[in-house]
Amino acid sequence: MNRVLIVEDELIIQKGLQFKVNWLKNDCIIVGCAENGEIGMEKIRELEPDIVLTDVRMPFKDGIEMLTESKKDFNYEAIILSGYSEFNYAKQAIRLGVHDYLLKPVDIKELERTLSKLVSKIEQRKVQENLKMNSLLYQDVLNININKETISNYVLEVIDYIKEHYHEKVTLKDVSDALHVSSVNLNSKFKDETSHSFNEFLTRYRIIKALEMLQNDKVLIYEVAEEVGFSDYKYFSQVFKKYIGMSPKQFLSRNLK
Repeated sequence: MNRVLIVEDELIIQKGLQFKVNWLKNDCIIVGCAENGEIGMEKIRELEPDIVLTDVRMPFKDGIEMLTESKKDFNYEAIILSGYSEFNYAKQAIRLGVHDYLLKPVDIKELERTLSKLVSKIEQRKVQENLKMNSLLYQDVLNININKETISNYVLEVIDYIKEHYHEKVTLKDVSDALHVSSVNLNSKFKDETSHSFNEFLTRYRIIKALEMLQNDKVLIYEVAEEVGFSDYKYFSQVFKKYIGMSPKQFLSRNLK
């Protein structure tokens, strides 16, 4: 549920916005109201809303000032309502990244259409942030961070080879042939310096690339499997679950909620 704060000094309009707009239809709930920008600032700090609906001209602190000061520290979307059509306000609103600028008297249907688009934008942003956060977390769990200062050139070449060819069918012999060294010695040296065998490192790297691709909710899981070097979708799912603790489908479903 998206949390909405209304900042409007005209109480009749404030009440109208509360009760005439179908907030629940757009997965929104009013968490607070304020009569001016100063109280609005306090409410933003206290309530941390997802959406701020604000007038421009208000006593003590106007809407533009409130948005300018609060957007530095709080991540929310804003819709401006104003009885003033001066282009100067619109320009300031654009600079602040305001989602829309609507003129009074407020057309409820227009506001609801704007709200619907905004909620979709917020939900997409939350999904991407959530997936990115989880991907970073799982990358840490997968732990293939390499300190290049402590790694030999041979091992760095193996890592570079993996990064370039992970989406293909890759074997240790392919790499050892490319580097003209013994596969046994190369695997031993690789494990000593990275704490992973060649195959283990390759698999972990493929899973990390899969996590990056799964940030796009439109992607098909079997396509992800192929893109990161797994010809068998079921095997990819098994390996993914082994490292991440859930199947790719479960990972996407949990993070798209």
